[in-house]
Amino acid sequence: MEQLKLMHLADMKGAFARVATAGFYVALRIGFYAPEDELNAYPEDWVEHYTTRGLALQDPLMRWTFTSHGARRWSEIDQPDPARVLEDYRRHKLRYGVTVCLPGRGSSPKKSFGMFARSDREMLDVEIEELTHLLSALHVSEQQTLTESQIEVLRMLSTGMRYKQMAYELGISESAVKARLKSAALRMNAKTAAQAASVAASRGML
Repeated sequence: MEQLKLMHLADMKGAFARVATAGFYVALRIGFYAPEDELNAYPEDWVEHYTTRGLALQDPLMRWTFTSHGARRWSEIDQPDPARVLEDYRRHKLRYGVTVCLPGRGSSPKKSFGMFARSDREMLDVEIEELTHLLSALHVSEQQTLTESQIEVLRMLSTGMRYKQMAYELGISESAVKARLKSAALRMNAKTAAQAASVAASRGML
């Protein structure tokens, strides 16, 4: 299988959708309150039904991710379902699927998971491998680090300082400030320096 570069979650939407033709949900590096990034490509009627009825805490597929890692077809997940959430899935044409959950690493591990659905048939082994591979390519971005100079300019940017102010404080040119911010964004796989600062702050790097 082709080796994937680290990339943004939105960049993977088409690749996930080619396998999970009925919809999917991906959450990356889940912290105490919420994931660092997420993508919900489930049908709108299912999202509304799921949200308004507060099914997340009763969902056996979601509950499986609390205690397990790896990939499992929905038909193989053995969890109590007193609220009959799986019947709701099927009524909304999300009849077959797989849940993939990847463990975090380091002293403060953050797991990532994805739930992928089809309406026509069970997922093939090769498709499950592909989904796991795609999710892993996104999950490993938590290993990215920054240099001290990159952290410094991102910290300044996050406080609202302008390039001219940063340059004066650091004793460097504005072009040098921009170069550091650009390199930090590339290191964090962010589209902008502001996004890099936001992600770095959420990971406790600033």
